[in-house]
Amino acid sequence: MDIREIKKDFPILGINVNKKPLIYLDNAATTQKPIQVIEAISDYYRNYNANVHRGVHTLSQIATDKFEAVREQIKNFINALFYFCYSIVFQ
Repeated sequence: MDIREIKKDFPILGINVNKKPLIYLDNAATTQKPIQVIEAISDYYRNYNANVHRGVHTLSQIATDKFEAVREQIKNFINALFYFCYSIVFQ
């Protein structure tokens, strides 16, 4: 695992503060987001911003389908059994 490669995924870690590269250690308050998360959130707000599991309209259905697809990906990633899929919660 190359920490320099991982660091490239976090755009904010490319800035300088007081003429030195940013080192961010306040993860208890806020964690910095990798570009993949920033892009996924941007995609959500641009293309299907709606309540999940609460609407019958098209955007809500798309948001719900994508939400459940991620739950399935996480289930597979952690090798959880099918019935544990619904125990995976997002905050």
